[in-house]
Amino acid sequence: MPGKKKPASSATKKRVPKITYTTLFADDSINPKFETALKKFGPKLGQSHSMYIGDREVRSEAGEFEHRSPIDTSIVVGKFQVGTRVHAKEAVEAARKGFDVWRSRPWQERVRVLEKYARLIDERKFDIAVAITYEVGKNRLEALAECWEAIDAVKFYVAVMRKENGYTIRMGPGGPGEHNFDVCKPYGVWPVISPFNFPFMLANGMAMGALITGNSVILKPTSEAPLTGLMLYHLYRDAGVPAGAVNYVTGPGGNFEDEFVSNPDVGGIAFTGSRDVGMRLFRRFHTEQPYPKPILLEMGSKNPTIVTSKADISKAVEGTVRAAFGYGGQKCSATSRVYVQKEVKNKFLAALKERVAKVNVGDPRDKRIFMGPVINEKAVEKFQSSVADAKQSGARLVAGGSVLKEGPSQKGYYVTPTVVTDLPESHRLVKEELFIPFVVVNEFSTLDEALAKANATEYGLTAGIFTADKKEMRKFFDNIEFGVSYANRSGGSTTGAWPGAQSFTGWKASGVTGRGVGSPFYLLNFVRDQSETTVE
Repeated sequence: MPGKKKPASSATKKRVPKITYTTLFADDSINPKFETALKKFGPKLGQSHSMYIGDREVRSEAGEFEHRSPIDTSIVVGKFQVGTRVHAKEAVEAARKGFDVWRSRPWQERVRVLEKYARLIDERKFDIAVAITYEVGKNRLEALAECWEAIDAVKFYVAVMRKENGYTIRMGPGGPGEHNFDVCKPYGVWPVISPFNFPFMLANGMAMGALITGNSVILKPTSEAPLTGLMLYHLYRDAGVPAGAVNYVTGPGGNFEDEFVSNPDVGGIAFTGSRDVGMRLFRRFHTEQPYPKPILLEMGSKNPTIVTSKADISKAVEGTVRAAFGYGGQKCSATSRVYVQKEVKNKFLAALKERVAKVNVGDPRDKRIFMGPVINEKAVEKFQSSVADAKQSGARLVAGGSVLKEGPSQKGYYVTPTVVTDLPESHRLVKEELFIPFVVVNEFSTLDEALAKANATEYGLTAGIFTADKKEMRKFFDNIEFGVSYANRSGGSTTGAWPGAQSFTGWKASGVTGRGVGSPFYLLNFVRDQSETTVE
C-alpha cells in the first residue's frame, strides 16, 4: 500500500561478520562473551582427565602427565593419562566394534549426527576457544576462528555428502538386465593423530572426514594439546556418535605408534605433524600392514611470499606480517621466506620493520595481543639458535631477535617477531621449516628468478604473491609448485584457507594424497569403491 514501509530485505539487515583468519580483529562484539568464558574456565584448570575407550572411562597404570600452559608455566591446564601400547590395542579393538555399528547406519543418519555436532560446537565455541588459548597460547580471535572453521568444514562436507548421495552412483548397464551401482565404502578404524597448532580444527577435519563416511576413529592428540582433543571427543559423543566409533587416548606418541602401524584391524591413518614423524609412519604403515592401506599426511612447509615492483607495498607488508607472525609463525602455512624485487626491497624492508614494531606480543588472554607465546622451551631454544646462526652467517637483523624474560613474560615462552635479510639461498634457515616467528627476506631481479627460488624446496603447501600486474599473477599461478596459492591477500599472504573456499592441499613433502581438507574431493580419502551389480 502507498506510504507503507517495505520490510528490510535480508541484504539490508545488519549482519554480524564471521570471524575467519582473514577478518581477525574486525568485530569487537565477541570480547564480552570470551571474557565471561575466561572467568568460568579458571576453576576447571588442573583437573585430572580420563581416556575413553569404547564405553569405558580409562585410567592408566602408567600414571598421568601434567600439561602446563605456554602462557605461564605455573598454570596446570590439566592432568592426562599416560596411555600405553595396551591401551592402543584396546582402542583399536573398541573402534573395530564401533565401526560395525556406525557403518551400518544410513549415511543420512550419520549426516544428521554431524549436523548436531556442528550446532554443539557453535553453542560451546567460547569455552573451546578459551581452552585453546590456555592450552597452546593462541589469541582469542584466532582461537574462535578455529571453532568457526570447524563448523564450516562440517557444513561443507554435509553438503558434499548430500550432493553425492552418500557416494552412491547409478552406473550404466554392462549387459542385458543389469542394474549397476558404484558405492563408496569406509575402510574401518582410523587413528587420528593431531598437532598442537590447530588442536581443534585439524583434529576435527581428519576425524570428521572419517566419521561422516562411516569409519570409526581413535583420537590421539599431541601431549601439547590433549584438552581440546577431549572436548572434541565429548562433542562427538553428545551429538550421537556411538561409543567405540569414536575413542580418545593420550600420552607419548611412541607408546601408540607400534600398535597403530602394525595392527591389521587398522584401516587407515590420518596424521598432521612433522615431516620426520610423518615419513616414519608412512614407511612403517606400508611395511608392517599385510597389504597397502591409505595414510593421510600433512607435514608442514617452507612457504614463500613474492613481492614484485608492481605490488602495493602496504598490502604486501600487512599480508606478510599476518602470515608470518599470526600464532607466532607456528602454522604449517606461515610465511617463512619473502622474495622482494630488487627495486623495492629497501622500501619494503623499511615498511616491514615499522609494521613489525607494532605487533603486540604477550599474554593472549588480553584482547590487545596479536602474538602470544611459542609452544614450549624447545621452540624458544630453536628461536635463539636460529637468530644466532643468522647473525654468524652475515645476515642483517631487520627486526626482533629477542627472548622476552621480564615482567609478565617471565613465566611463559615469549619471543619477538623476527626478520632477517641477505642469507644465502643454500642456508639451512632458508631451507628448513622452523615453526617459529622468523622470516628471511631476500631479493630477486626477475619473476622467473623469484619463482625458481620459491620452488627450490622439497615442501609445497602455501605460497603468495603481491603484484598489480595480471600477467605476473598468471605466471605465478601457472608455475608455483604449491597446493594453495594466493595473490594480493593482505589478510595473510600464505595463510587463511577456509572450508569451501580454499582446499588445504600439500604438494611434494607437504602431503600425500593431493586431496586436502576443504577440497570437494577430501572425503574420497576415507572410502573405496565397490561395484554392485544385480541381474534380473
